[in-house]
Amino acid sequence: MTYRNPPTTPRKSATFDDYTLSEIRRAAATGIYDIRGAGAKRKLPHFDDLLVLGASISRYPLEGYRERCDTSVVLGSRHAKKPIELKIPITIAGMS
Repeated sequence: MTYRNPPTTPRKSATFDDYTLSEIRRAAATGIYDIRGAGAKRKLPHFDDLLVLGASISRYPLEGYRERCDTSVVLGSRHAKKPIELKIPITIAGMS
């Protein structure tokens, strides 16, 4: 839904596109806002956009059962006074 007859001529914005400006005008005129707690409404890149070429990540293991797999991660190794070392890199993300 676009707002067709604004009371004043809308000005262009360097921050918002025309659709966003029309939504702001619609919400101001009707008092109905699109509020969601399920994340951003704008298009964001996701894991389906990634292409990983496994052959170029690391060398081919000659003896896979003898190779050590290190999954530890250090958080804050450059700037933290006490960096956190995770043996298994699992973190819990914030939820809305």
